[in-house]
Parts: sequence; structure tokens; C-alpha cells
Amino acid sequence: MPVTTIGGREVHIDDEGFLTEYDEWSEDLAKELAANIGIPELTEDHLRVIAFLRADYKEQGETATLRRVSAVGGIPTKTLFQLFPKKPARKMSYVSGLPKPAGCI
Repeated sequence: MPVTTIGGREVHIDDEGFLTEYDEWSEDLAKELAANIGIPELTEDHLRVIAFLRADYKEQGETATLRRVSAVGGIPTKTLFQLFPKKPARKMSYVSGLPKPAGCI
């Protein structure tokens, strides 16, 4: 796996830039990742989505889809689009340090 430096830290990524090592993620790294994709600040709402995604990934072994985040996480789809404009599933997983969800282009 390729290694890159983000926020002064070396991290393992895949060909699309998604982190490949769950334990390399941190909230500080998430802020850097968010800034890289045009999200200047992570609010409490962003962090709630990220916390759900990371916990769900650890439990399920795969990144949750928008439908799962909405149904199981209780976060309305409209809110997800507001927090992570355009391609929210892709952006949420990227900032959360998780693989891109299955079926996501």
C-alpha cells in the first residue's frame, strides 16, 4: 500500500487516497482530510456522523452506506448531504479514515 504524509503524519492509503489502516486515523487527521475536500471545519454534527461510521465499521467490518447511516445511525439523509455536500458517502468515509462504501463510485 502507498504511504503519504497528511498533516505531518505518514499514513497508508489506497489508490484513491482512502486510509487503509483503521488505527492510523485521529480526529486531528480528520480535520486535515476534511480540509482537503473543502470542508473547512468539523462541527459536532460531523463528528457524530464520523463516530457512528467508525463504530459501525469496527462492528460490521465494512463502511456503512448512506441508507445505513440514516436508518441505523438516525441521521437524516438530508443532513448528510448538508454536512458532506455532493457525494456524501464518499466524503464521510474519507474523513472517517475508512474504505469507500461498497457500490460507491
